[in-house]
Amino acid sequence: MRLKISKCKNVNIFYVIKTVYIDGKEKTVTVERLGSQNEVLKKSNGEDPVLWAKKYIEKLNKEEKEKSKKIPILKSPSALLEKDKQNLFNCGYFFLEKIYHQLQLDNICKDISTKHKFTYDFNNILSRLIYSRIIYPSSKLATYELSKKFVEQPNFDLQHIYRALGIIAKEDSFIQSELYKNSLKVCDRKTGILYYDCTNYFFEIEDEDEFRKYGPSKEHRPNPITQMGLFMDGNGIPLAFCMNAGNVNEQLTLTPLEEKIIKDFDLSKFVVCTDAGLASNDNRIFNTKGERAFITTQSIKKLKSHLKSWALSPDGWHLTGSNKTFNINLIAKKLENISDEKQKQKIMNLTFYKERWIHENNLEQRLIVTFSFKYQAYQKHIRDGQIERAKSAIESKNFKLDRRKQTDFKRFIKQTSITKDGEIANKKVLTINSDTISKESQFDGFYGVCTNLEDPVEEIIKVNHRRWEIEESFRIMKSEFKARPVYLSREDRIRAHFTICFISLLILRLLEKKIDEKYSSFEIINCLRNMELLNHGVAGYEPVYTRTDLTDLLHEQFGFRTDYEITDPMEMKKILRILKK
Repeated sequence: MRLKISKCKNVNIFYVIKTVYIDGKEKTVTVERLGSQNEVLKKSNGEDPVLWAKKYIEKLNKEEKEKSKKIPILKSPSALLEKDKQNLFNCGYFFLEKIYHQLQLDNICKDISTKHKFTYDFNNILSRLIYSRIIYPSSKLATYELSKKFVEQPNFDLQHIYRALGIIAKEDSFIQSELYKNSLKVCDRKTGILYYDCTNYFFEIEDEDEFRKYGPSKEHRPNPITQMGLFMDGNGIPLAFCMNAGNVNEQLTLTPLEEKIIKDFDLSKFVVCTDAGLASNDNRIFNTKGERAFITTQSIKKLKSHLKSWALSPDGWHLTGSNKTFNINLIAKKLENISDEKQKQKIMNLTFYKERWIHENNLEQRLIVTFSFKYQAYQKHIRDGQIERAKSAIESKNFKLDRRKQTDFKRFIKQTSITKDGEIANKKVLTINSDTISKESQFDGFYGVCTNLEDPVEEIIKVNHRRWEIEESFRIMKSEFKARPVYLSREDRIRAHFTICFISLLILRLLEKKIDEKYSSFEIINCLRNMELLNHGVAGYEPVYTRTDLTDLLHEQFGFRTDYEITDPMEMKKILRILKK
C-alpha cells in the first residue's frame, strides 16, 4: 500500500492505494480515502499531513504482513502423540484474570502472605481456586488437577490448597473490605441502595456439629445446613457476605453484617431492601437510625384485619400522574366488555396503588399496596395449573398427602372421612378444597411494600423490583458455581469455600457489566469453559473453539485477542503481561 495525492478543484485529496492482480493483470485499487489535506491535518493533530499519512500506511502494511504470515506446523501421520503430554489449554480464564488484577487481589494476597510469612504462592492458589470455581466447579482435590488445564500452570501442591483455605477464612473480613475499596476504581458502586437476602446450603451428613446445624431448609432437605447472608449494591454487584450456623434465625443475621459494612466500608447513608421474611420489627427500627432507611415486602395476608380490609377494598386506588381515584371492581367489569386487544392490554398493564402511614410497635412506616390485572391473571394461571395437578393426583391415587411448601399443589386437596349424607365412610375421600381456592384468589394481583421513605410510589416499587438480582446471585452460586455439595468438613475450610464463591460471583458480575449485560451468566461461563487452545510448541497456540459474537465482544472489551489462526509464544507472553496490568 502507498500514498496517492490527487488534486480536485485546487484541493489535495489523500488516498491509500495498492496494486493487485486480477486475472493476471496488474490493477491499482483504492483501499481507503483519507480525506482532504485539511481533514488529514485534523486527524494528525498538527503533524505534517504527508508524514502522518505515510506513517498510517506503514502501520496498515505491517498489519497486513502479520495477517498474511503463515506459520508451518509439521505433523506426521505415522507419529504417535507423546504419552501423557497435555496439548489443550483453557484461555477463557484470561478475562477473569484481568478483572482479578484490576481488583488488586494479587496485592491483597501479597499483604496476607507477608503477614503470615508463607513459603508457598498464596496468590497463585487463590486465583486458581476462583477461576476453577467459575469454569470448572468441583472439589478442591479436582480443582488442583483441573487448574492444570489453564495456560499458566499451577506452582503449588495440593497440600498448599488446604493450608491456604484456613488463611482465607481468617482473613475473610480483610479480603471483603479491601475488595470493596479496590472495586471503587473498577466500577460504579451504587451504595445508596443495598439489597440483603439469606439462603442455606445443605451437607450430606446426618450428625450436626457446631457450624452445620439442623434448621429451616429452604429446599426442605432433612440435612444439617449452614446459612449465607449476602449484601448486593444497587447495581447488582455483591458487596459483603456472612456465614452462620444453620439453626440461627435469619432475621438476626442482617444487623451484624450491616454494622460491619458501616464500620469497615465507611458507609452510613443507604436504604436496605429485603423480603418480608428478613424484615423483623427490630431490623426495620435499626434502619430508621442515622441516615439509613428501609424498603421491605409486606404480605397482605399477614396484615392486621383492618389493614387487610383497607388493602383489599376495591375503592380508593390511584394511578401515577392522575388525581382521580378508581374502583378496581368497576374497571374489571369494563375490562370484560373490551374486545380491542390493544386497549385491553393497556389496562392490564396499569399498576394501581394506595398508601397510608401506620404506627405499630414503636415504628412509623408507610404501607404501599399495588394492584395489577396482569399480575392477577398471572397468579390465577399458576394456581389453575396447580389445581389441575391436584385433580390428576386424586385420580391416580399414587401420592402421599404430605406437603412441605406453602406452594405445594397438595394444599388444594381436602381429605374427609364422611359421606355426602354425613355418615362415617369406610375409606377416606379426597376432593378439591374450594375453600382454599377462594381464600387464595382474593389476594390475586395485590402486592405490599413497607418503607419509612417519603419518595414517590413509583420509585419505591422500582427499587423493590430489583430484589430479583440477589435471588439470581444465589442461583448462580448453587447451580453454575456448584457451591453445593461442599466436600469439606472443617468450619474454617467451609467458610473459605464460600469466600471463594463470593469473590467468584463478584468477578463474574463485573465481567457481565463489562460487556453491558448482553449475555447471561450461563452463556458467559459456557463460553469461557469452551475457549481452548491447542499448543503446537514453538509454532504457537491454535484456537480450537468457535469464534462467536460473544468471544468477539470479550476480546474487544479487554484489549487482546486469542482468536487468530495461531498465536506465537512471544505474542502469548505479551497477552499474559496485559492481564496483570
